[in-house]
Amino acid sequence: MMAEKPPKPAPRRIFQERLKITALPLYFEGFLLVKRSEYQVYKHYWTELRGTTLFFYSDKKSPTYVDKLDLIDLTCLTDQNSTEKNCAKFTLVLPKEEVQLKTENTESGEEWRGFILTVTELSVPLHMSLLPGQVIRLHEVLQREKKRRIEIERTPSSAMEKEKEPIEDYADALSPMPACFYIVSRKEATEMLEKNPSLGNMILRPGSDSKSYSITIRQEIDMPRIKHYKVMNVGKKYTIELEKPVTLPNLFSVIDYFMKETQGNLRPFIYSTDETLESNRISRTEKHNQN
Repeated sequence: MMAEKPPKPAPRRIFQERLKITALPLYFEGFLLVKRSEYQVYKHYWTELRGTTLFFYSDKKSPTYVDKLDLIDLTCLTDQNSTEKNCAKFTLVLPKEEVQLKTENTESGEEWRGFILTVTELSVPLHMSLLPGQVIRLHEVLQREKKRRIEIERTPSSAMEKEKEPIEDYADALSPMPACFYIVSRKEATEMLEKNPSLGNMILRPGSDSKSYSITIRQEIDMPRIKHYKVMNVGKKYTIELEKPVTLPNLFSVIDYFMKETQGNLRPFIYSTDETLESNRISRTEKHNQN
């Protein structure tokens, strides 16, 4: 099983410094032992997966990378049998070289494999020892990477300019919005949950005043029930309007709060593919036009 707590990110100041070099979206980070073709031994790096590129830093606090590896043409990722305990080893097979990676424990190895395969194959890998929260994170990264690729293909110049813009908020830089966020009305959110219960039962959407957010959930206790919760944006924090208001640092924490409070009974509503999402949006548009 994968570790519940990911490695702590680099300090905010260092993160901002690295954005001056590349503003590719940060998907995952942690320590890796790396052995490239020109290396005689493994080298220990703090590593960031940004887009489809691995950036290697001498340590967590170093503002500039010492090496990087583009994975866009990754042929395959192969596991290696390791005689070392609590260690995961695998090889990245690229057209011009093979790179060996080794993690400090098997849990982080599973995480690295999951994130690398997700961004290079544009699909969440199956048959992995993943916790529910990690699977959700992979789906979020998948959607972000698909959108990034589409933007680059449509407007290469503007996409590059956008990447160079500094990102103010560290949490937002890692993930702008939870994967269960959809620009839909209360009625549309209700219909989505009722028609597709297997995809999840919790949707984050814009509030009716366009300044706040709302959580729409569908619970089946005695009978299916739809509930809505208002989430106010107060400064840089978010407050869930409950009998006892709960204030959290970001929208991801809001989603996590509902999941933890219901012991996992509430799950983010996530479409499995962009095509499914587009199909549902078209369906809702057609229905709206008919009315």
